[in-house]
Amino acid sequence: MKLAVNIGDAFRLGNQGIEGKTGYDTIGSLVSIILKNVYIFSGIIILFLLIGGGFTMIANAGNPEKQQQGSKAVSSALIGFLIIFCSYWIIQIIEVITGVKIFNPPGL
Repeated sequence: MKLAVNIGDAFRLGNQGIEGKTGYDTIGSLVSIILKNVYIFSGIIILFLLIGGGFTMIANAGNPEKQQQGSKAVSSALIGFLIIFCSYWIIQIIEVITGVKIFNPPGL
């Protein structure tokens, strides 16, 4: 049984749909693509939080309250990085234990 998710009609740029890819073989392949993109997107967010928090700490060196806000942003970004890092390696361990490819399914 082939489960197809039609993305050609759902996502349009002007009058054209997305050519070449009309569906996925399994829900697992769709989840794999979403997971890869979630990790990339979260890395970009963490980078901006680190830069913003660091800039806030430097720009408000005389104001302890504002400097503490920047410190909290940097701390939150580092904790978020640790969570994302651990989740990636937990998925890698699950792949090794079960033999199921999560990030690189055979249908892609």
